[in-house]
Parts: sequence; structure tokens; C-alpha cells
Amino acid sequence: MLVSAKEMLTKAKEGKYAVGQFNINNLEWTKMVLTTAQENNSPVILGVSEGAGKYMCGYKTIVGMVNGMLEEMKITVPVALHLDHGSYEGALKCIEAGFSSVMFDGSHYGIDENIEKTKEIIRIAFAKGISVEAEVGSIGGEEDGVIGAGEVADPAECKRIADLGVTMLAAGIGNVHGKYPENWKGLNFEVLAEIQKLTSGMPLVLHGGTGIPQDMIKTAISLGVSKINVNTECQLTFAAATRKYIEQGKDLQGKGFDPRKLLAPGCEAIRQTVKEKMELFGSVNKA
Repeated sequence: MLVSAKEMLTKAKEGKYAVGQFNINNLEWTKMVLTTAQENNSPVILGVSEGAGKYMCGYKTIVGMVNGMLEEMKITVPVALHLDHGSYEGALKCIEAGFSSVMFDGSHYGIDENIEKTKEIIRIAFAKGISVEAEVGSIGGEEDGVIGAGEVADPAECKRIADLGVTMLAAGIGNVHGKYPENWKGLNFEVLAEIQKLTSGMPLVLHGGTGIPQDMIKTAISLGVSKINVNTECQLTFAAATRKYIEQGKDLQGKGFDPRKLLAPGCEAIRQTVKEKMELFGSVNKA
């Protein structure tokens, strides 16, 4: 059964580790993330962007697929199904469809409008036991057409959003979606520490987890980050393994063209990537 992300993040905060959000793009992606979470006894958050939601035939389709997998695969670790970078309308649709967690990304609005819209999402979601993530300061890079410049959030604005009672807060600290540019300056830990101080220990979220050095990840966790998002790295390792399979001509051997065989190396690459991240984040055996 899907659960809110609230309890798993509260435990992560207290235990000084982070729960990974791994974005899903199809059945294989979902199967590998769930398999790895169960094998490593780790709580997990399945992230779905609005673009991925459209690709997978809508939010109700995704809820049906995930709930079916939880039952058929006998998944016992805590699993949250979470809308990633959702619009106001998208968040409402996911709440209605049966998601257990939503992110309303109002970072592109002025702070007052962000607050008003976040308050309304909280009211509707909390009535159904659904956790809510809000964002202050846009995250750099591009994700499904949502472009952020990698801003550093204003800690005072973070406090205003946190005071609304959101479950978790994503605050820009120089992090970027996708591959990091060569001239990237790194995470701003001074701002992160100030945000944590002003938000009274609220679980913080680090977007753009792909490509951040391990020592920075560990420092971020020590400063209050309890949820880390990973998407691009799984896509890259999946693509590399699939390319290798085809370049070696294995799709031309026997029934190597069967999608179950064609996609298997990529799926294994996802499993390895997710396992490595769970170990880095410290969530193994924390279910």
C-alpha cells in the first residue's frame, strides 16, 4: 500500500540519512526501483514528473500500475508515489488520482502567490493524508520543460513557506537538474545551514542529485537534507547499457530483439545505480 512520505522523512531526519526519490518513466523503471528497495530494505519515493505522467498515459494509469506491482511483487518497504515539480493543476489531478505525495512547485511565482497556492494544496492534500513538498528558489537546469537558473533560495522566504506546515521543503542552493556544467560552483552550504535553522528542523529536499560529489551529498545530509532526487543518472546508465547490448549485436542473436531481453541490461544498470545511491544516502535497512 502506498504511504505518505511524512513518516519516512521524519525518521530519515532523526536518523541523519536521506530517502531517495527515483523518478520512474515506464514499467521497467518502476519494477527496478521497487525491486532494489525491497532487496535493500529501504524506504523509497517514486517520482513522476508531469511529462512522464503524460507519457505513461496519465496519473490514474500510474497509480494502477504501482499499486498492482506492490501487491504482485509483495513489496513490504514503505513506498510513496510522488508528483515531481507539479503545477497547481497537476497537483490537484494527482491527489484525485491516488498519489500519496505531491510537490507543488510555485518557485516561479512571486513569494506571496507561491504561499497562497501552497496553502490551498496543503489544505486539500492533508485532508486525504497526502504529504506535500513545496519549493523556494528554482532549481537549475531543465526537467520536462521546467527551466530553473540554479538560484540560491532566500532563507527568509523558506521560513514563510515552512511555516505553512508543508511536509518537506525544496530550497535552491545552487543545485542543477541534469548534467552539471564544468564551471559549476558547488552547493551553498552556508545558505543550507541558515535555511535549516530558520525552518525548525523541517526535512529538506535536494533536487538534481545526479553528479553531485559524494562528499557534498554527505555534508548536505548532515545539514538537514532528508530527501534526494535522482533521475538523470538512471537515464544515462540505462541508455549506456542498452547501447552496448545493441552495438555488440546481441539484438540480432536468436530472439535478442525481444524487448524483455533488449531492455534487461538497461534494467540491471538502473538496479545498480539505485543500490549505489541508497548506500550513499544511508537508507539501506531503514525500512
